[in-house]
Amino acid sequence: MTQLKKSLGLIDGISLLIGITIGSAIFATPQIIASYQNSFSSIIMLWAVVIFFVFIGSLIYAELGSRFPNTGGEYIYISKAFGPFWGFIFGWAQLLIIRTSPAAGISLITANYIGFFVDINQFQKNLIAVLIIILFGVINYLGVERASFYNKFSSLVKTLGIVIFVVFGLIFFGPDFSNLQPIIQPTQNLGPIGNFVAASILVLFSFLGWDRVGYVAGEMKDPKKTIPLTMFYGVSLISLIYLAANLLYHTVLGLEGVRGSIIVASDTASILFGNKGAIVISLVVIISATGSINGTIMSASRLYFAMARDGLLFNWFKNIHPKYKTPNRSIIAHCIWGIALLVIRQNFETIVSGMVFTILIFYILTTLAFFKFRKTNQGKKGYRLPFYPILPLIYLGGLVLLVVLRLFFQFNLSVQDLSFVLTGVPIYFLFFKQKVNR
Repeated sequence: MTQLKKSLGLIDGISLLIGITIGSAIFATPQIIASYQNSFSSIIMLWAVVIFFVFIGSLIYAELGSRFPNTGGEYIYISKAFGPFWGFIFGWAQLLIIRTSPAAGISLITANYIGFFVDINQFQKNLIAVLIIILFGVINYLGVERASFYNKFSSLVKTLGIVIFVVFGLIFFGPDFSNLQPIIQPTQNLGPIGNFVAASILVLFSFLGWDRVGYVAGEMKDPKKTIPLTMFYGVSLISLIYLAANLLYHTVLGLEGVRGSIIVASDTASILFGNKGAIVISLVVIISATGSINGTIMSASRLYFAMARDGLLFNWFKNIHPKYKTPNRSIIAHCIWGIALLVIRQNFETIVSGMVFTILIFYILTTLAFFKFRKTNQGKKGYRLPFYPILPLIYLGGLVLLVVLRLFFQFNLSVQDLSFVLTGVPIYFLFFKQKVNR
């Protein structure tokens, strides 16, 4: 059997992790998070707690990637631990909410920052968001080379752009640290615990992507060493960038200013660098956000294609365009459902919080798979998570608590999110169970 080429080293892994994770969230979530908290100190504590859990999660995934150095990530882990049904449900959730939500949510962010240049109302922003999804669907449809080029270009722009923006803003322009002191009542009213849960989910959205390293484990050189180091250095760098960006926003705008901003990065840049600086930052955000949309369409469509090839999704998704050699129907399906989610939900926070809530459930399944593999000693010998079972139990407990609390405080939305996933249950038993059992 032909094997994937093991060509990715540590620098490749870190670059991939940063490129996938840093997208648009740091330009769109701080203002919403600020509405749930009463001070900058509580916001930073919230970020610190989430970073701690992300670090534990990244080390769990490092061991999983070392045990199973195969391309596929959670799809591989869940299927191996619990069987094809749960592998299918994971893939179905990718199509119905996890991978399509970014297209919907991030296109709205892009439209907001386009609003910096032209005066547009909410309906026009929604229309622009739809057109953005269609545009990058067409780019991906016409060939992977175009999509791949834009992915590399946007990764370079967003990484350099945010680093330069934050460093210059904090070091050379002397922000006002007295803006960090005020304590102001949250504008959201879910109560202290409910506000913490809602804000935590948004912080988690900012880190989504750290788990994708396992998707290319089969292409990494010496994965038992490379994966854990990639996780550690990648998550550390991203955490520093995010904390510094939050510090910059709040020292410049203050808590109330951050809350009142729709385009927090542009508003911060406008004060620090003037209108020209705000123009540059707005363009950086637009390129960064559209790069995330492009990358999601590019990667997700391959997942649907692979599942169809494995008999866990309809054969319709297996089609490859005869001229462009792309999984054209998978791309079309992704874009159509991304637009549908945008139309159904319309609100950025609703879209991404539902996505994160769903992902948390599969993080729980993946962690349970981790415990099973440890117990049965399944997979290759390699990196092992330290302080077992304390750290994974802390991580698992945190995930379960967050899911339960979200169900309690945002029940209707949570049920709606779960309904997207549960539609896969009858579909599996009607169309795929017999195929798997042959």
